[in-house]
Amino acid sequence: MLVKSFLGKKLARYVVSQTQKWSQSPIKTQEKVFWHLLKTAKNTAFGKDHHFVEIRNYEDFKARVPVRDYEGLKSYIERIQKGEKDVLWKGRPVSFAKTSGTTSGAKYIPLTKASLEHQISAAKNALLHYIEDSGNYNFVNGKMIFLQGSPELNTDAIIPVGRLSGIVANYVPAYLQSNRLPSYETNCIEDWEQKVEAIVDETLPQDMRLISGIPSWVQMYFERLHKRTGKKISEVFPNFSLFVFGGVNYEPYRKKFEELIGKKVDSLELYPASEGFIAFQDKQDEKGLLLLLDYGIFYEFIPAEEYYDENPTRISLKEVELGVNYVIILNTNAGLWGYNIGDTVQFTSLEPYRIVVSGRIKHFTSAFGEHVIGKEVDEAMRVTLERFSNVEVTEFTVAPQVEPHEGLPYHEWLVEFANAPEDLAEFSQLLDAHLQSQNVYYKDLIEGKVLRPLVLNPLPKDAFYHFMKSQGKLGGQNKVPRLSNDRKMADELLSL
Repeated sequence: MLVKSFLGKKLARYVVSQTQKWSQSPIKTQEKVFWHLLKTAKNTAFGKDHHFVEIRNYEDFKARVPVRDYEGLKSYIERIQKGEKDVLWKGRPVSFAKTSGTTSGAKYIPLTKASLEHQISAAKNALLHYIEDSGNYNFVNGKMIFLQGSPELNTDAIIPVGRLSGIVANYVPAYLQSNRLPSYETNCIEDWEQKVEAIVDETLPQDMRLISGIPSWVQMYFERLHKRTGKKISEVFPNFSLFVFGGVNYEPYRKKFEELIGKKVDSLELYPASEGFIAFQDKQDEKGLLLLLDYGIFYEFIPAEEYYDENPTRISLKEVELGVNYVIILNTNAGLWGYNIGDTVQFTSLEPYRIVVSGRIKHFTSAFGEHVIGKEVDEAMRVTLERFSNVEVTEFTVAPQVEPHEGLPYHEWLVEFANAPEDLAEFSQLLDAHLQSQNVYYKDLIEGKVLRPLVLNPLPKDAFYHFMKSQGKLGGQNKVPRLSNDRKMADELLSL
């Protein structure tokens, strides 16, 4: 056994034992995080504005700190950008993670020394949990690739600005640097197509064992490798054994990946965000991701169906229930308070607390009150593809068609097939049936003749690629929205 493998196994055992300690006392752990956050930030501008010193319990906190999105914290962010200290968190952030917003344009999420340390340790500990759970430690002796944003930071401002994945790349432990690809120079290439080609050049001669990134962009990398070599990925990289991903549901991509790879490989799901590292997959045979309760985040939850109510229910971890769709709210050691990151989650286990990401609170289809979410359309597609074993889907999105030229309104599924079904009508009918089984409101609308069954519109090859390129969102952490509640994206896709 090589030195890295030996040390990896010992460290994995230790980290898992530490996780078990806090996961077995979840409420106590969250209370400890809660009071640490308040104590550290009580003398900040935000802490003074919201009277942190007067908070005696969680009910006091809710009464003083409203739920906000980025717009609600933007005035504090702007003060930090001008150089002010002790605004949202003690001192100044070490950097801002720049992300794309909707109503806000670009968003600048503060990253503090404490929050970055938790981002790094969570990513490392996810791999160590995988080693302990699977017994596979050989990947640490080969090369690893992380498809990510540029590590270059914009240092023109008082506080450096970059993409989260690029910022984190600057903090990779020294003992992993020799294993890590691509090179710094290649990682700095901004044009995604040029970057992928350069990554192919660098990795082809290497012993790649771990590959990480958002599935859609890793798929592009695999396709370029196959085009260059004419071989399956398992032939190009015989020791490739672990795919690490986050950001989107892997299931719609799994079949295509296994075809490109030529064999099944383990997958490890992460739930990182610029606002904090929220969860990771700790068990290969368990559904859901372990919610990270001891990583500088105090969590709150609002039932998604109540989110837009005047006084929605707002609860802490000890009140959550299985199977409920919650908007997840963060309070972090980067100074985000009552912060809605826009994601919805459902709990799959309460001992320990495990979650699945069910969608985005703004990414849904509910033009008729059905509130169809990402988890439901992903599951409908997954089950349908099990029945049509020869069909392969590259990407898809769903939008309402409220004013059809004739007949009842419907949900339009815009689907790019790598291998289309011979009988599109049969495929569509089964897909609709599975969506009805996922969402009773949608089923009622179909049965009540308010909606007709979904209409599936096949798109040409590379339609989503060209769409993302037209939006300036190729590569990095950019993801195709699974659902929309309007026609904007659908109409743009159809116009390409």
